[in-house]
Amino acid sequence: MLDEAVICAISTAPGTGAIAVVRLSGKGCFALADEVFISPSGKKLADCLPNTVHFGQLQEGEDVIDEVLVAVFRAPHSFTGEDSVEISCHGSVYIQQRILQLLVNKGARLAAPGEFTQRAFLNGKMDLSQAEAVADLIASSSSAAHKMALRQMKGGFSAELIKLRAELLHITSLLELELDFSEEDVEFADRSELRRIAGNIEKLLTRLCRSFSLGNVIKNGVPVAIVGNTNVGKSTLLNTLLKEDKAIVSDVAGTTRDTIEDTINLQGIAFRFIDTAGIRHTDDIVENIGIERTFAKIGEASVVLLLTDLSRGADCFESYYSQVKEKISPEAELLIVLNKTDKAQDILTTLETIKLLTSGEKIIAISIRYRIFL
Repeated sequence: MLDEAVICAISTAPGTGAIAVVRLSGKGCFALADEVFISPSGKKLADCLPNTVHFGQLQEGEDVIDEVLVAVFRAPHSFTGEDSVEISCHGSVYIQQRILQLLVNKGARLAAPGEFTQRAFLNGKMDLSQAEAVADLIASSSSAAHKMALRQMKGGFSAELIKLRAELLHITSLLELELDFSEEDVEFADRSELRRIAGNIEKLLTRLCRSFSLGNVIKNGVPVAIVGNTNVGKSTLLNTLLKEDKAIVSDVAGTTRDTIEDTINLQGIAFRFIDTAGIRHTDDIVENIGIERTFAKIGEASVVLLLTDLSRGADCFESYYSQVKEKISPEAELLIVLNKTDKAQDILTTLETIKLLTSGEKIIAISIRYRIFL
């Protein structure tokens, strides 16, 4: 059952800012707001037209708390589908808390997390997929995530589900007719029609499943694991991509013992680059724990960059390549990065040898130190 109590909450980000917004929603919110809002003209919010903004003061008795702008929204034409008030005040944390306390003292209660969106759903303003999209839109950290959440909030995903439901109802009704009148000499749908509808349903389901995987990657960022033997330039590559010294770099093998992550936004899509411990045989217990985490990150990544030191030749490449291939997800992309081309003696011969050892993955030859890409 829908709780009709007036709820209130701060709608803007926590902390101090130029402006903050305090929102009220529920039957009786206009009368409650009129108890604390004083307009220079003496007008009451309950008498104001919907979708209008009014200047005035918030007062507790004779004490003025702040000068504010108050927006009025009448049911059902509001976010929640209820009568709503939005108070725009100065962004002092003290002012925000003082206004909240005043509203609670006047009979409102603090909204539970997500309760405004919950009321919008219960009042038929949005479906569940659109309600989820509100949280995704707020949390979006890239252009692609923002576009995806906005499309879902506007009902893009719901439209796909409606289409799927219509196809399922169609094929179900035809099958029921065939079963009910199986002894009659009547054909309601030929087999080719049923196969066509079943094929459409399969395509829709496949597309929805793929869109879930893609959406999850866009929302959380594309995980890119940087892996390889010790001292092949993994941490240097991460620092170069981030343009900062995020990871410690040294000539001592096994310097990186734990994963280090950071995000880069490339053309509107977030990529989570993960520097990992070097893969090698060692008796060091702590380093072995780091190597186990490396293999775990390989399995979780959507893209794996396997770095190798070109100056060491192709001899040590095969064992590391086979270990990575064993751990990598079937859906993941493996790129082989041959680093330190500036130190290599016979680049072309080594490159051809490594090509023969691989399964056709893309190979990139670079020198991170000198920013050379071949």
